Amino acid sequence: MELRQLEYFVAVAEERNFTRAAERVHISQSGVSAQIRQLERELGAELFDRSARSVTLTVAGKAALDHARAALAAAGALGQAVGEVTGLIRGRLTVGMVVGCTVTPLFDALAAFHRAHPGVEIALLEDTSDRLVDGVRSGALDLVLAGLAAAPEDLETLTVVSERLVAAVPPDHPLATRGAVTLRELGSHPIVCMPAGTGLRTVFDRACAARDVQPVIALQAGAADAVADLAARGLGVAVISESMAAAHRDRLLALTIADVESPALLALVWRGGHGPAVREFVRQARRAFTSAPA
Repeated sequence: MELRQLEYFVAVAEERNFTRAAERVHISQSGVSAQIRQLERELGAELFDRSARSVTLTVAGKAALDHARAALAAAGALGQAVGEVTGLIRGRLTVGMVVGCTVTPLFDALAAFHRAHPGVEIALLEDTSDRLVDGVRSGALDLVLAGLAAAPEDLETLTVVSERLVAAVPPDHPLATRGAVTLRELGSHPIVCMPAGTGLRTVFDRACAARDVQPVIALQAGAADAVADLAARGLGVAVISESMAAAHRDRLLALTIADVESPALLALVWRGGHGPAVREFVRQARRAFTSAPA
């Protein structure tokens, strides 16, 4: 029995899918399947029910899962304990970021961390903000850059951007002469915005629900530039952050949404009780975001 087999077992159990688990541990699906089969032969029991579309744990698998997690945690703690004594940071750092991320200070922090600790393997994954934060909670991800409607109370955060939402329209749009609009006024126009699961969309949806407004979400895109491009072509009113709108001021006018005061946050998120690799990366990230031009 090898630690990597336990890692693959936990990944499949949490993802409920061999393909996603393989992407998470960065090997082929056939490699994951072969190692799981080997583990099952050693244990003398099947760990997964593979008969349905979604892979589920058998009774034996459920009994094994907590022990597998504990073994992996113990192995990680062993490496961390030695690293604390020797000052050497090793192992792997798994970082997540929102889809379409172009926040260069994050990349600067990754580069600085890699130069300082070349012995640490860095994995970088993209996903929606909700899934990224869930990944931190489950331990699948060490640290993420995610969009939030509010900082989660059970996790550590470092807010790097806090901005209000705006409505962005082309100069020939009926709302273009307005300096500010309300959610109810936006409700009579098709909306182009980020998909559900993003911090910006959560802020917008919560504000609409609080005022009993049901907007027509005409189009969705995961990248801010795509949302702006669609709005610039007259396909709807873009609901984006102030800095996103500012990047397209040559073709879009930003209107204040008067009754959405809660900001959308972009923040680094990690668990408390983190190891030396996460602590060092957070230090590099603080430096990178502090020195970044406004």
